[in-house]
Amino acid sequence: MIGAILLAAAAGGVVACQPTDSSKATGTPASGVTTSASKDDKPSAAERKTVPNFVGMGLQSAQDAAQEQGFYSLKSHDALGRDRTQILDRDWKVCSQNVKAGTSQSTDTTLDFGAVKLAEKCPAKDEAAPSAAGGKMPDFRGKSVKAARAALDSSTSFTVKDASGAGRWVLVESNWKVCAQSPAAGTALKGQSVTLNAVKFEETCP
Repeated sequence: MIGAILLAAAAGGVVACQPTDSSKATGTPASGVTTSASKDDKPSAAERKTVPNFVGMGLQSAQDAAQEQGFYSLKSHDALGRDRTQILDRDWKVCSQNVKAGTSQSTDTTLDFGAVKLAEKCPAKDEAAPSAAGGKMPDFRGKSVKAARAALDSSTSFTVKDASGAGRWVLVESNWKVCAQSPAAGTALKGQSVTLNAVKFEETCP
């Protein structure tokens, strides 16, 4: 009987000495263990830094350089107004930046880079995307089919035709430019359907 009591007491002592899982649940480090933030963590508070000149840099290199300076809010857009997405940044170069180089800015500032593909020439200034502000049909001639579609309400019925007469499918709309449109530019928008005739950008409109 006495032996059984001693065994039970010993077992209880072993359980009492086991650490609990509360430190795991709360993320509290064990005693004597120190933690440090990763070197890749963003600054906890915004600072002021001088904005570099990114124009002429590859888009990926510009983004890396901006982050090295502490600017983590980064955007980019198609400087030619074609509404293309910069999927592989290394294939694009910076033509413009929304914040002037050499100015002191909070690192919370968003930097927006206007970019074109490496083989393309930068425009003198960023091409503005067409806009239907004011309820009028924009002039889409020379603009990409994708930009034209984005300018109008998403409920608009669209028909896009190959202006060359070859009957090709317009699959990647950012690669096609508008040659003719209906309704005409300046027409009041009342939910009517839109028809665009287009060719590829490297082609000449008929």
